[in-house]
Amino acid sequence: MLIHPQEILETINMVTHEHLDIRTVTMGINLRGCCHPDIATFNQQIYDRIMRCAEKLVRTTQDVQNLYGIPIINKRISVTPIAIVAEACQCEDLSSVAQTLDRAAEEIGVDFVGGFSALVQKGMTPGDRRLIDSIPQALASTRKVCSSINVASTKAGINMDAVAKMGRIIKQTAELTGDAGGLGCAKLVVFANAPEDNPFMAGAFHGVGEPDCVINVGVSGPGVVNAAVRALQNPSLGDIAECIKKTAFKITRMGEMVGKEVARRIGAEFGVLDLSLAPTPAVGDSVAAILEAMGLESCGTHGTTAALALLNDAVKKGGSMASSSVGGLSGAFIPVSEDEGMIRAVRRGSLSLDKLEAMTCVCSVGLDMIAVPGDTPASTISAIIADEMAIGMINKKTTAVRIIAAPGTRVGDTVEFGGLLGSAPVMPVHRFSSEIFIARGGRIPAPIQSLTN
Repeated sequence: MLIHPQEILETINMVTHEHLDIRTVTMGINLRGCCHPDIATFNQQIYDRIMRCAEKLVRTTQDVQNLYGIPIINKRISVTPIAIVAEACQCEDLSSVAQTLDRAAEEIGVDFVGGFSALVQKGMTPGDRRLIDSIPQALASTRKVCSSINVASTKAGINMDAVAKMGRIIKQTAELTGDAGGLGCAKLVVFANAPEDNPFMAGAFHGVGEPDCVINVGVSGPGVVNAAVRALQNPSLGDIAECIKKTAFKITRMGEMVGKEVARRIGAEFGVLDLSLAPTPAVGDSVAAILEAMGLESCGTHGTTAALALLNDAVKKGGSMASSSVGGLSGAFIPVSEDEGMIRAVRRGSLSLDKLEAMTCVCSVGLDMIAVPGDTPASTISAIIADEMAIGMINKKTTAVRIIAAPGTRVGDTVEFGGLLGSAPVMPVHRFSSEIFIARGGRIPAPIQSLTN
């Protein structure tokens, strides 16, 4: 890869003034060789496997950060969905597996480990059920473990039994972590069409089609894109799209360079570069701010979905021209608690849950880091999940829900999580019930788009 000196100067400016960073270097680790019916042996084999593969991860990423002068914010691990490797395990409670993952993450020094996960889009096995039932205790008893459940896909439809169950699991997780504002729910995401190579938490897991050990990288550049758009003089929307595309190209080249160097030094394969615009609570490092730079008075007003569609498409076009290894989610995230502009828009009344749902039709993922009142019924949470899964299923895209029913809170309150998780304003939900609909269960059949063979 030939890097022009001008690009180096531009990158230095992006890092220094525009919040550019590598959001995460995530090592994916295959755990399928760890299967064992005895839970103690199973846990030991998982621990040993992770320690062998990832012992150099943190030190290597630090060395590469120092080499290039580009901040690498998080070091993470993703593993084979635990429900798969625990299928033969003769233990009903799998929370000890989460505690093993957490212990390994602490000793290695990574920020998060993802993969306390199950893929249940068409049905649940006994291992899937055991894992899902273990989620509340697993997340309440660990600091760094993240969980994800895929309940829908374009090929399979929506498993409404799993959707109903996840509403209850989210409520239980919120209650068990109520002293921290329901923080456990911030580490739990429900997916449609979950990608197997996503490096971002809480949804990362190491898919069954992945290599034995792989390095995936997630970049972050909303501040850079925001600055580039605001520097334009009276642009047309076409000019804005072209500017975003060129900026995404530069960000992607930088991220791929870092990821390949980390993989080379560790001796792992380089997987994908996820070029998602992942915001932070820092002022200006915001997807909402980009949309407002295009000419919207406030994110959430009419025109927001169109502006987000332009942004997402331009990011993908620029990134795909810069690298043949683009993967994961790759687009724009709209997590409310992690985006200063989104928080401001909710508080001023321009951004509602319904508008966020509409925006998810054209962005990378879905309803992300949404706080709702603590007394929200589990059936309402399940119905919110079902709506988002339908968008993903019909549109053949990844969608997800990461929602926090923060105990003891009401609309207008703020839940503080700190760090990259930020603070979430508690948003209203519809007061009309969805309970009978959710209780019907069964499966919403796959759409006609699934017949593509």
